[in-house]
Amino acid sequence: MTPYNKICMIGLGYIGLPTAALIASKGIEVVGVDINKKVVETVNKGDVHIVEPDLDGLVHKVVTNGKLRATNKPEKADAFMISVPTPFEHKTKKPDMTYVEQAAKEIAPFLEKGNLVVLESTSPPGSTERICKLLSELRPDLNFPQKYGTSSDIFLAYCPERVLPGRILTELVHNARV
Repeated sequence: MTPYNKICMIGLGYIGLPTAALIASKGIEVVGVDINKKVVETVNKGDVHIVEPDLDGLVHKVVTNGKLRATNKPEKADAFMISVPTPFEHKTKKPDMTYVEQAAKEIAPFLEKGNLVVLESTSPPGSTERICKLLSELRPDLNFPQKYGTSSDIFLAYCPERVLPGRILTELVHNARV
């Protein structure tokens, strides 16, 4: 398996930005992607658009040392992390997977053999399989786990964040994750 030297974080909100900054603080290149141009501009200045203790200093440090930068479009990377909203639809009483599906469509052209895709957005059961199916339809030239298992070209994982606002950085580091 290839080392993950470059991460593409899709979504720079309350989970994506702190996660991207922590990964970048470990010396890994992180490209943060957000559809909001103001968010991209703010992050590229080394500033934050959300309130979270200690995040401002961490973002400033990793942007200044060149390990984190933001853009509006994904690019080639070793791993892609999807951390976009999944708002609850009150009429259907189900999460809206539109943002997750759009993120998958955005990264599909950049996928290469050996890439890892991690769904971090809080999603209902079956979401990983749903995204895997979508990506395999968009990229029939690659093998995906639902058909090829551990022999697949692309690896997928699901790891939703469970953190409390005001303690996000601490909990990202110390909460047990599988």
